[in-house]
Amino acid sequence: MKKRILLLVLFAALAVFAMLLSAAKGSVDIPLGEVIGILGGAQGGANAQILWNIRLPRTIVAALVGINLSLSGAILQAILRNPLADPHIIGISSGAGLAGIFIMLMLPGAAWLITPAAFGGAMLAALLIYILAWRDGIRPTRIILAGVAVSAFLGAGISAMMILYSDRVHSALMWMVGGLSARSWPHVEMLLPYTIAAGLLALAAAQRLNILQLGDDMARGIGLAVERTRILLTAVAALLAASAVSVVGLLGFVGLIVPHAARLMIGADYRFLLPAAALLGIAVVTLSDTAARLLFAPLELPVGIIMAVVGAPFFLYLLRRQL
Repeated sequence: MKKRILLLVLFAALAVFAMLLSAAKGSVDIPLGEVIGILGGAQGGANAQILWNIRLPRTIVAALVGINLSLSGAILQAILRNPLADPHIIGISSGAGLAGIFIMLMLPGAAWLITPAAFGGAMLAALLIYILAWRDGIRPTRIILAGVAVSAFLGAGISAMMILYSDRVHSALMWMVGGLSARSWPHVEMLLPYTIAAGLLALAAAQRLNILQLGDDMARGIGLAVERTRILLTAVAALLAASAVSVVGLLGFVGLIVPHAARLMIGADYRFLLPAAALLGIAVVTLSDTAARLLFAPLELPVGIIMAVVGAPFFLYLLRRQL
């Protein structure tokens, strides 16, 4: 218990450091001491304007996205009992992406519809995966294969829409690979309520996630309504993923890497794993975004490219362990 609490404190410290570093580094470097002073109310002139209007909202969006995708991945890995599960890999993010792209291209003036539409797309994708994978119950391998197929199908839909409406596609290109460029306070306001609501629901369900790890038969014997719990938790995971996708686009591998890394360090008790994954998610996404801004400065890479470079080898490593 003490070791887990200590690890949570270390993860929290890493998350705070990553956010401060993200706020300090960029085309104009702001010393960490000055960043802390400005956040504490000190007057900082031009640096204060850069921090409050550009760096801080972007950093907060990165942190919220890290929380959402990490919690979503942890929940999916629990309800499917498969460490390869991830909202991007199994197609939930693609469902959210197709719905989001549809709103962006067809109804560009209705940005407020992107999040509910992305949630609907994510839920439809999850339902389709369940239907395709169901055969005398759910098996992890079938979920992964069905998810890959659904993701490919929905990805084809996204590509078709971008070709058909190529005159409007510029705004959707960064969204396709996942990027945090030009994210501001309205994006924080859009994302924060979903993070709080779905995050609290996820933390409240930690004990149920632990029970699901015992197997369906034993969980039913304890008194858990397994299928209803699985459906409700899938909805929570879809809401977390869809809200993140609606703001930053199709950012992959966060939900795969972070929960698995947290599990290796803190164990499989979801009462500790969920907050650990959330804190690690903050650190991973904010540090990746900082790297994306600095590696080829003044050119800025989408953070999705950094996550893919890190995430793809990690996924192959997990695949070799599982199969």
